Formats: sequence, C-alpha cells, structure tokens
Amino acid sequence: MDSAEYERKIAARFATFDQDGNGYIDREDFSAAAKAVLAEFGTKARSERGQALYIGAEAFWQGMAGIADRDGDQRITREEFVGGAVKRLRDNPERFAEIARPFLDAVIAVADADADGAASPQEAARALKALGVQAEVADAVAAGLDSDGDGRILEPEFVAAFAAYFTVPE
Repeated sequence: MDSAEYERKIAARFATFDQDGNGYIDREDFSAAAKAVLAEFGTKARSERGQALYIGAEAFWQGMAGIADRDGDQRITREEFVGGAVKRLRDNPERFAEIARPFLDAVIAVADADADGAASPQEAARALKALGVQAEVADAVAAGLDSDGDGRILEPEFVAAFAAYFTVPE
C-alpha cells in the first residue's frame, strides 16, 4: 500500500471519529456518537443502557485523549491521530480494545433487541452506520462477524473488528 492510499484510509477513520466534521476529535464527538446510537435504536439517554453508553463514550474519549492528545488541549487533530493514536494502537491493538471495550459493550447492549447478550448482523450494521461507518462497509463487516452463521455477534468479535478497522489500514 502506498503512502497516499494509507493516508486516505487513515483520514477516513479520523472522519468517522470526527462526528461533527470540525477537523478534530474531542469529547463532544464521543457524546455525539453515543447520541446517534441511542437515536438509531430508540433508546432513552436516561435509561440504564443509555447511561452505560454515555459512560462508555467518556471512557473511550479519555483513553484516546491519553494516547493521542500530545499538546493537552482536549482535542485530537488529524496529525495527532495519524502520528499518535494510529501508530500506538496499531502497535498495540489490545490497548485499543481495552479503551474501546466499555463503549462497545454498551453499543452491543443498546443494539441487542432481544437482550441475549449478542447483536445480530443487522443490529451490528445499524450500530456501525450510526457511528459513521459507510453503509456498504458496515453491512459487509457485520455479515463477516457472524462467521459461524448463527445470527449472533458476541462482544469479543465486535471489539476485535472495531479495533482492526481503526488500527489496520489494510
């Protein structure tokens, strides 16, 4: 992969996090992502699942800021994202999973209509789309996560796929 293609793919990942399109990632972007997921699934913010999602979003923001906000201004620029977050997280994808897990667990809980502890591929795709992943990518990824064809996507598969999407440009 040439550097221009790598930059394009990383920029797409940055844009997914930059929910409001203002050129940087901040706490508000994580809150907006939580709000979008809640709206997609008709879940109230003050519900137990809604509160867990906002708490997870805050934890995810804190983890990302700790890794990438080099100047401490509570914003992650594209440069900080590419130079800091992506490199550090690509070198240690378990760290990404660790900081993303509370948020992703809460996303699955919101998406899990039958409360069986797993999301269907359709629910996972809806959640990914609400988070800003392009529709065709979200549909393909969600379908691929159900590798055994049982119609259930469990948390470890969702976290691993989410981490790979944001840390591996290939």
